[in-house]
Amino acid sequence: MISLEQKLLAALQSWRDAPAWRVALSGGLDSCVLLHLLACLGRREGLPPLSAIHVHHGLQTVADTWPAHCQTLCDGLGVPLSVDYVQVDTGSSLERAAREARYAAFARNLGEGELLLTGQHRDDQAETLLFRLLRGAGVRGLAGMPAQRRLGRGWLARPLLQVSRGELEDYAHEHGLVWVEDPSNADTSLARNFLRHSVLPLLAQRWPQVAANIARTASHLREAEELLAELAEQDLAMARVPGEFDWLGLPSLAMAPLKELSEARQRNALRHWLAPLGVLPDSEHWAGWCDLRDAVVDSTPVWRLAGGELRRADGRLWWLAGDWLCKPQAPGNNAAFTSSLSLPGNGRLQLLGAVPEGALELRYRQGGEVMLLPGRGHRDLKRLLNERGVPAFVRERLPLLYRGEELLAVANLPGLDGPSSGEWRLTWCPPTSAQGLSC
Repeated sequence: MISLEQKLLAALQSWRDAPAWRVALSGGLDSCVLLHLLACLGRREGLPPLSAIHVHHGLQTVADTWPAHCQTLCDGLGVPLSVDYVQVDTGSSLERAAREARYAAFARNLGEGELLLTGQHRDDQAETLLFRLLRGAGVRGLAGMPAQRRLGRGWLARPLLQVSRGELEDYAHEHGLVWVEDPSNADTSLARNFLRHSVLPLLAQRWPQVAANIARTASHLREAEELLAELAEQDLAMARVPGEFDWLGLPSLAMAPLKELSEARQRNALRHWLAPLGVLPDSEHWAGWCDLRDAVVDSTPVWRLAGGELRRADGRLWWLAGDWLCKPQAPGNNAAFTSSLSLPGNGRLQLLGAVPEGALELRYRQGGEVMLLPGRGHRDLKRLLNERGVPAFVRERLPLLYRGEELLAVANLPGLDGPSSGEWRLTWCPPTSAQGLSC
């Protein structure tokens, strides 16, 4: 029979060269056993430097004693401990807010390439899959918790996912370990606790290996998810062709290659593309993709999602978020322009070259603008933008440089961004499509 130590070393074999291992130490059974195992192994194995991190949420009075408990354990093992005190945003889901605050603290504390080790085990994995199954999750959700993933500047690893809680309890009793119990873990009004205390034990009466079998199913589904991700990357490679407006710096895909895929492959590719951008839509909301994809050519359809929206323009699919979801503020009377200007909610503008004479002013489109072009006379700005295929969602943001009532330049559009002599050019660094970020 493979020992717990051997299982742990096998799970962490690929991380032996990490600059440091840091255990997420809550003070509970799982993390105490994990820290004890690693500290003992470190005395006879060439392991990276070991330390622990305890995150204190301050949500329960009893939790005020946990940092001291963790310190006692670490002192006895000769392991350095850091305690990070966090504030939890008490919104609709306190459990989720606490988890987000905890992992944000872990990410802050990780150095480049360092490994954070957490104590989730096989029973936790089974609970996670069952919980997500009851919520109607797809393959990605049913794949359960990954054994490893990126976190901040380092990585997070869960080396005990093949170990049962019973094995951890046996180890803790054998070595005389003391751990804390979170009172909230007994509250069966919480969905996960109900599954842990009421549902899984009942299932185990009929199927004793239920936790192991469900965890094994999660492994199968994770492999399926990896294959779907590979297929998505192949499909997205065809749609990631350069476009004329790549200078916008927005995530975008060519529509034509996507429309050639089957419905299922379209959804798979878009899920993969959208995953790092925002919350994925549930099954019912995918009708928004069909409406956007099939809208008539000259329309401007929008598919609104959590954290952003998708637009179709210039034969491409565009992801907009952050400042792009709001109309930019009017420049106002303080927009006297010389050579550089930060635009509220709209990036930054620069004039490269010799600054033209006269009082310059920055404006945005209002409609009815006319521009004088050498050899072409006066032309409607709307028609000029149509000729160049400027996406509709960009037009109200394009900085316009005026001298008096004369439109001198339209930023970033060759032939319209300055005089034909090339004395100067009006360049615009648009806002990013990330929440709260801009140039």
